[in-house]
Amino acid sequence: MSTKDYLEKDYYKVLGVAKTASQEEIKKSYRKLARKYHPDANKGDSEAEERFKEVSEAYDVLSDEKRRKEYDAVRSMPGGFRGQQGGGFGFDLGDLFGQGGTQPGGAGERLGDLFGGLFGRGARTTGTARRARRGADVETEVTLSFGRAMNGVTVPIKLTSEAACNACRGTGAKAGTVPRVCPNCEGTGHETRNLGSFGFQEPCRECRGRGLVVDDPCPVCHGSGRATGTRTIQARIPAGVADGQKIRLKGKGAPGENGGPAGDLYVNIKVRPHAVFGRSGDNLTLTVPVTFPEAALGAEIRVPTFQGQPVTLRLPEGTPNGRRFRVKGRGAPRRDGTRGDLLVTVDVQVPQKLDDQTREALAKLRAAGEGEELRAGIIQQARQE
Repeated sequence: MSTKDYLEKDYYKVLGVAKTASQEEIKKSYRKLARKYHPDANKGDSEAEERFKEVSEAYDVLSDEKRRKEYDAVRSMPGGFRGQQGGGFGFDLGDLFGQGGTQPGGAGERLGDLFGGLFGRGARTTGTARRARRGADVETEVTLSFGRAMNGVTVPIKLTSEAACNACRGTGAKAGTVPRVCPNCEGTGHETRNLGSFGFQEPCRECRGRGLVVDDPCPVCHGSGRATGTRTIQARIPAGVADGQKIRLKGKGAPGENGGPAGDLYVNIKVRPHAVFGRSGDNLTLTVPVTFPEAALGAEIRVPTFQGQPVTLRLPEGTPNGRRFRVKGRGAPRRDGTRGDLLVTVDVQVPQKLDDQTREALAKLRAAGEGEELRAGIIQQARQE
């Protein structure tokens, strides 16, 4: 049973007995509850089955005098480790275990190391393997052309990270020699320090927590068993990836230690801009020039699509400069296989050179226009406070 269980579970409450209950009272209560929640008497009832397991677990601890004494001692430790029930600092070690227990090297793991040796329990770990540790996460950056980002691509990524030393295969010992089991901690990597009624585990001072002692260290890693290595992996970048996006490749990070899993690789994507197309979410953007007559009288114009055939866009009569049109399904690819849209903005061009006939026609248009009337409203608003 873990120290975390001792801190979180109230076995007396589970069995419905007082903390001062005798062994006979504990046994009597257990038998009553076991008959009530036994799976044979509650076929198909998962809640009763779970309750039966809790009752059995509680009896397993409280029926053993030694384990019961250890359980009582842990839960009554000074300093209020179990929260504010009876004063103290008012924090819950169970919460600390929960927050760090899933991450190697986290708070739960460190507290587990510290309290695992309470009342000599740590002594039973002699000769066990060192704890496996997850490798570190690695972050890198990849720059892609606009087209490769749209279509998806597999790119080689060169990574430099810490791994087991190739010269000594991670042992830390010089070739032809092997490390020996630490005589101080007997290979556990921990030693127990007794403080009166309590025993605390801490990293072994002799081997610094490795469990092994290297007499003739490897000249490459100097006895650490770790070295910086370079490797190249093939990373698949999905189609439609956008500039600034981060992609996670599980298990492609730094190798773990002592059989632990590898970390993850995070790839930051940089996309070079395209000469014609832009990007807005899943949509592509495009600005096309149109003549004044096309905008004023209306027209059908051909506009390009990304890596596809041009499409015909119909401009209504009186199209203003900057108006945006939407072409469905011609944007960036999405994960579900669909595509965004192409957003086309018109840019009305003013002619720089005019022949006499065109100038005369525009002069007539100006004379028939209402330019001053169009600006009268904004002039009036500008005079207001």
